[in-house]
Amino acid sequence: MLQEGTKAPKIKGVDFKGKKTILYFYPKDDTPGCTANACDFRDNYASLTKQGFSIIGVSPQDEKSHDKFKAKYDLPFELIPDTDKTIAQAYEVWGKKKFMGREYDGILRTTFVINEKGIIEKIITKVDTKNATKQLLKVLSE
Repeated sequence: MLQEGTKAPKIKGVDFKGKKTILYFYPKDDTPGCTANACDFRDNYASLTKQGFSIIGVSPQDEKSHDKFKAKYDLPFELIPDTDKTIAQAYEVWGKKKFMGREYDGILRTTFVINEKGIIEKIITKVDTKNATKQLLKVLSE
């Protein structure tokens, strides 16, 4: 099981070494909670990059969906498609969810902070979508 202090699973084409990374998993492009989450990171992007962070979002939609989402909300960071859910499964964020009494499999909204050595520094499982940056900085200061 992934825990704070363990090595972050590799993602093809992404190198965690040498920079701090905010890796956040979200269920679906252009839905209210996911949009709030992405826009909060967008609005705080300059501040976060000044602090040495890079931001990467991951969800099961394809590249076309991500490109449309990025363009619509002017998102300045990378969104990675995970259509086969291999990244979500490696990070243990694919699982049972409940919505309106119905149970189904899906992305468990989670944010990981990965340090310059590729080690998971913090895991946030109860993400405050509208205040994700504030929540992240508070957790890092504890």
